[in-house]
Amino acid sequence: MSVDYKSTVFLPRADNFPMRARLPQREPETLKAWDEMDLFGRLREQSKGREKFVLHDGPPYANGHLHMGHALNKILKDAINRSMQMLGYDAHYVPGWDCHGLPIEWKVEEGYRKQGQDKDSIDPVEFRRECREFADYWISQQIEEFKRFGVVGNWADPYLTMSYPVEAQIVREIGKFLQNGGMYRGDRPVLWSVAEKTALADAEVEYHEHTSRTIWVRFPVVTASHAALSDASVVIWTTTPWTIPGNRAIAYDAEETYAVIEVTEPGEGSLAQTGEKLVVGKALVEQVASDTAIDGYKVVAEFKGAELDGTLAAHPFRGQGYEFDVPLLAGGFVTMDQGTGFVHVAPGHGTDDWLLGRQHGLAMPHNVDADGYFVESVPLFAGARVYTPEGKHGDANGRVIDALKDAGKLVTQGKLRHSYPHSWRSKVPLIFRNTPQWFISMETNDLRKKALAAIEETDFYPASGKTRLYSMIENRPDWCVSRQRKWGVPLPIFVHKQTGEPLRDAQVIERIAQVFEQEGGDAWFNSDAQRFLGNAYDAQDYEQVFDVVEVWFDSGSTHAFVLEARDDLKWPASLYLEGSDQHRGWFHTSMLESAGTRGHAPYEGVLTHGFVLDPHGRKMSKSLGNVIAPQDIMAEKGADILRLWVVASDYSEDLRIGDEILRYQADAYRRMRNTLRFLIGNLDGFTESERVQPAEMPELERWVLHRLWEIDRAIMPAIRRYDLMSVYRELYRFCEIDLSAFYFDIRKDVLYCDRPDSIRRKACRTVLDALFHHLTAWLAPILAFTAEEAWWARGTGPEASVHERLFPEVADAWADQPLADKWAKVRKVRRVVTGALEREREAKRIGASLQAHPTVYINDDALLDAVADVDLALVCITSQITVEQGAGPEDAYRLEEVPGVAVKPGLAEGQKCQRCWQVLPEVDRDPKAPETCARCADAVHALGAAAE
Repeated sequence: MSVDYKSTVFLPRADNFPMRARLPQREPETLKAWDEMDLFGRLREQSKGREKFVLHDGPPYANGHLHMGHALNKILKDAINRSMQMLGYDAHYVPGWDCHGLPIEWKVEEGYRKQGQDKDSIDPVEFRRECREFADYWISQQIEEFKRFGVVGNWADPYLTMSYPVEAQIVREIGKFLQNGGMYRGDRPVLWSVAEKTALADAEVEYHEHTSRTIWVRFPVVTASHAALSDASVVIWTTTPWTIPGNRAIAYDAEETYAVIEVTEPGEGSLAQTGEKLVVGKALVEQVASDTAIDGYKVVAEFKGAELDGTLAAHPFRGQGYEFDVPLLAGGFVTMDQGTGFVHVAPGHGTDDWLLGRQHGLAMPHNVDADGYFVESVPLFAGARVYTPEGKHGDANGRVIDALKDAGKLVTQGKLRHSYPHSWRSKVPLIFRNTPQWFISMETNDLRKKALAAIEETDFYPASGKTRLYSMIENRPDWCVSRQRKWGVPLPIFVHKQTGEPLRDAQVIERIAQVFEQEGGDAWFNSDAQRFLGNAYDAQDYEQVFDVVEVWFDSGSTHAFVLEARDDLKWPASLYLEGSDQHRGWFHTSMLESAGTRGHAPYEGVLTHGFVLDPHGRKMSKSLGNVIAPQDIMAEKGADILRLWVVASDYSEDLRIGDEILRYQADAYRRMRNTLRFLIGNLDGFTESERVQPAEMPELERWVLHRLWEIDRAIMPAIRRYDLMSVYRELYRFCEIDLSAFYFDIRKDVLYCDRPDSIRRKACRTVLDALFHHLTAWLAPILAFTAEEAWWARGTGPEASVHERLFPEVADAWADQPLADKWAKVRKVRRVVTGALEREREAKRIGASLQAHPTVYINDDALLDAVADVDLALVCITSQITVEQGAGPEDAYRLEEVPGVAVKPGLAEGQKCQRCWQVLPEVDRDPKAPETCARCADAVHALGAAAE
C-alpha cells in the first residue's frame, strides 16, 4: 500500500514569474504595454486635484547618444517622481532639451569645415535650419533611449529651447533685464575660444594639463616711493608672455615684505647683470635667484609692500610705442606661492587685472581679435597670433620674448606644465580677451543680494550644495550673456548710434517676441530692422545687435516657459536635480534669472548627484578605453540592473561602475527577485476567505507585520528627503535577512506541509499577501519593470499597473515592540544553533538540519524566557530540540557575539517522514498514511489522499 505524497504537498507555483529574469527581452514588452495603456495619461487623470510635485528637468543637449551620466540623472529623477506619485502627489514630469549653443553649432560647422567652407560665408538662416534639424534628429533618438531606462514622462510634449514660443519667452526674459537697467554693454576680458570665435561661460570651460612658456621681466622704476627703488627694476613673472603688450600696471601685496637685491655674481648663461638691483618679494628671493641663475646677491633694502604706493615703472618696450608709465598698485590677489611676489597686470587679459584696472582708471586695450591675432594698432606685434584654431601655439609668445631680450628686459625664461582652461567642445586652450559684450550686473537692482537671500530659503540635498552655490554667486562677476554665434536666440537689442545706449522699450521687446512666436529667431536675420522698431523709431539711427543669448540664459529661463507656462505644473518647482557641476551651471543661472526677474528662487529644493567614474575612480574617456555605454548594459543585463545601481549608490558623491560592480548589483537583484518569486509562488490560489486577523496569528507572523510597520516608518521619511539609497538598503536587508534567511526558511514547512485550513498556514499566507502588496509598491520606483512584472503575475495583467498604486498604509496596530524585542533574542539563540549545525554539515555528520536534535544550553535568563514558549525546533529547522538551563559542556559550540548560549549537536530520533522529511518517533503510526508523521497524516486525510 502506497500513497503519492508529492501531490499532497503545496509546492509554490510561479511559472509566470520565472527565476531567470530575461530583462533585456521582457522590459521592451513592458514598455509597449505601458504605451498601449497610456500609463502616463492614466496617472495624470488619476492625479487630478492632488498636491503637485514638480521635479523640473534640467535640459540635456540634443547632440548624441546617451551616456552613463544621462542614465544616472534620468533614472534618479524617475525613481523620485515615481516615489512621490505613490506618496499621493501629482508628480507630472516634463522632460526638456537645450537645443541652442556650441555643442550643436560645432557639429554643423564640422560639415562645412570638411568642405573647406567657413560658416561665416553661409546664410545665417540656412545655417540655423541645419542646426534645428540636427537637434530635432537627436531629440527623437534620445527620447527612445530615455524611455528604455524606464523613465515615464510627457514625452509627447517635451519642452525645447528652440521652439518658437520658447524663443519668444527668452526674448521677454532678457528684455526684463534690459528694461530695468540691469543689462549693459561693457568692455571686459572674457574667456575666448579662437576655434569657436566666441566667449565661453564658466560651465563651458574645462581644465587640462598644458605647457606654457614662462618669463621673468624687468620693469625699470622711473618714480620711486622709496629711496632704495630709485635705480632698481621690479621683476614680474608670467605664464603668458603674449600679454606683456597689454600690461598697464604691476600689482603687489601691501601686507607682505619686499626686498631689493643687488646682483653680485650672475651665473653661467644668466641675463642678470652685475650690480643691477632687482625688487622681489622677500619670501621668494632665494627662489628667484635660483630661477634666474643668479649665483651671488646681497639684500640692500627691505620694506613693507604698502611703501610701494606711488611707485611708477617704465613699460619694458618704452621707446617702441609703449611710452606710458606703469603704476604699482596694491592687489588682494597677489601671493607669495610662486613667481616674484609681483603680478603683471594686463586689464584686457584677466578678471583680477580688469577689476584692478577699473578701480584705478587704467586703459583697457583691445589688443587681440576674434581669431587670436594682435590687431594693427598694437606696436611691434601687429599680426602675431596667440593660438591657432587647432589649439597650437602661434608666434606671439616667441615674438614678445625676442623683443624683451632685444630690449634688455628679459631676466630669464622657462616652461611650466600646469592646469589651463580649455574649451569643453573644441578642446583648444582659451585666452582672456577684452571684447565688448553684454552683461547683466550683479549689483544693479541688488541681483547678488536677492540671489543670496533666495539661497537661504532653499533646501539642499546634500546640505553642502548650499555653501557651494552661495560662495559662487557671492564672488561671481557680472553675467556675460552675449555670444558671437549664429545658433541661438538673438539678443533683442538696438543701440543708438550717437549715444551708444541700448533701446529700452517694452513695446519693442514685445513686438520682437510676437514675431519670434510665429517665425522663431530666424526672423531677426531676415527681417528689416524697422519691422521690430515700429513707427516710434528710425532704423537708420540704430545699430542692430546680431549676437545671440548665451545658452545658459536659455536654460536658466526654463522656469518661465515651462513651470509658469503649463497649467499642469507649478512655480516654483519642488525640486531641481542635476550633477554637482550645475552649481556653476543650471542651478546658478536659474537662480540669477529668477531672482533678477521675480525676486525668488525658481525651486524649493536642489538635489546634487556626482559623476560616473570607472571602477578605478577615473573619468570615462575614449582615450582611456574605459567608457561603458548604458545601452550595452541594458542589452546584456536589463534596465532594472542600471536602476538598481543608481539607487544602491551614494549618489551625493561620484559613482563608480564596472563589470564587478554590475555583477554585485545583478546578484542583489536576483535575491530581491527571488523574494518576490517566493511570495508569488506561495500565494497561488490565495483567497480572501483564508485571511486571518493579526490577533489570531502566531507570534512569528505578528513579528513580520511589526517589521513591515518599522520599515514603513523608516522609508517614508527617506523618500520625502529623496534618500532612495536608504530605502533600497532597508528593503534589501529585509528581503535578504529577515525574509529569505529567516521567515521564509522557517515557514516553508508550514506552507508546503500543513493542511489547507491550518491557522498557521492561513496566517502565513495572509502575511505573504501583505508582504507582496507592500514590497511591490516599495520596490516599484526602483525596479520599475520587475515590480510591474510581479504585479501582473498575480493575475492583474496589463489592465492595471503597479505604478498606479499609492504606497499602502501600514496600521499602527501592527507595531509590537515587546514582541520585536523578544524575537530579537530568539534570533540570537537561533544563530548559535544554525552555526553549530553548519559545522556538523561541513564535517558530514549530518546532511540536512532536519536530521539533527541539538541540545541548547542557555545561561541568560532573558534569552531563556524568550524561547520558553517558542517552538525552537521549528524556528531552527530541526526535527527535535532540547533546551537546558546552564552553561553547557566545554566542547559545546558557542559564538563570541552571543554570550550565554551553547549548543551540543545530536541526531534526531525516529524515522524520516516521507512527506515533510522531519525525523520523529511518531512516524509510520497511521496505516492509511504510512511513513508520515502525525501532522502529515492529518493533512493527507484532510486532503482525501489517504489510502483506502
